[in-house]
Amino acid sequence: MRVSLPILPIVDQPAEESGPLDQPQRPRLPEWLRVNLPSGNSLAVFNKTQDAVDSNALHTVCEEARCPNIHDCWARGTATFMVAGSHCTRGCRFCSVETLKSPDPPDPSEPSQLATAVERMGLSHVVITVVNRDDLPDGGASHYKHCVEAVHDRLPEVTIELLSSDLQGDWEALTHLLEDSPLSVFAHNVECVPRLDSLVRDPRASFELSTRVLKKAHQLRPDLLTKSSVMVGLGESDAEVSAAMRQLREASVDLITLGQYLAPGRAGERFLPVDRFVTPKQFSAWSEEARKLGFKAVASGPLVRSSFQAGSLLAEARQQ
Repeated sequence: MRVSLPILPIVDQPAEESGPLDQPQRPRLPEWLRVNLPSGNSLAVFNKTQDAVDSNALHTVCEEARCPNIHDCWARGTATFMVAGSHCTRGCRFCSVETLKSPDPPDPSEPSQLATAVERMGLSHVVITVVNRDDLPDGGASHYKHCVEAVHDRLPEVTIELLSSDLQGDWEALTHLLEDSPLSVFAHNVECVPRLDSLVRDPRASFELSTRVLKKAHQLRPDLLTKSSVMVGLGESDAEVSAAMRQLREASVDLITLGQYLAPGRAGERFLPVDRFVTPKQFSAWSEEARKLGFKAVASGPLVRSSFQAGSLLAEARQQ
């Protein structure tokens, strides 16, 4: 699956105001989208996190998707791991993960290496996200499950969240993935409002399929919390965001995150340009609306990503 809400790293400095006349200018970022780099003890923790990732030859969505929260999260000793390789079989126009029709087979040692990294980092909650593996008979479900089980077997007290692909709507693969799985949260992102599917996502993905996957997951494992994420700033209206939230609740989704899209590279044929910068006030309004719709936990803000403060959202939802 294409990982949600990628963005270029943003530091506390203005965007470029000028450049070659024949090249489109990157829009100036509003103040609320700028972040600071870690220093002091936070920098030491950041380096420790990076070492745990690198020494186990793992991939993270933090790096691959160029997430702006990498400095904050890694400085807190948290990371979102990406399994099943560093290449995706789909080509969404919001994502920086490279696309290959036939990536290398999943590394059989990855589950053990993942468990080792989680142990070294001392995590209490781990988010495991995946790349789409349409080239595999089960869409990668068996490998995803091995990764989840390896972490649980090594660290049974750690809660686990899986940000899964849509598995091409293969209910047998989804059933295998979820059967007796020690997950706490099953997540799958709709990414954008339905009208923008064909513009934003790979042709094999759709809002309709994603909501069916989420609803089926709830039916298979009603004891698990389900979660999804929506990007804004792609050309949607506020009303469309509200409608998308209602559809997610109708699919029995428990947790939702909403965040600002920014192109992970120069906008053009591959990456979509930013349509608008949504204000913190509007994100706050959507948060209130989502809670009124019945979501058990909500994260809504300019720098929010699908794995943003995932452990806190789980804790909040369990208090409902």
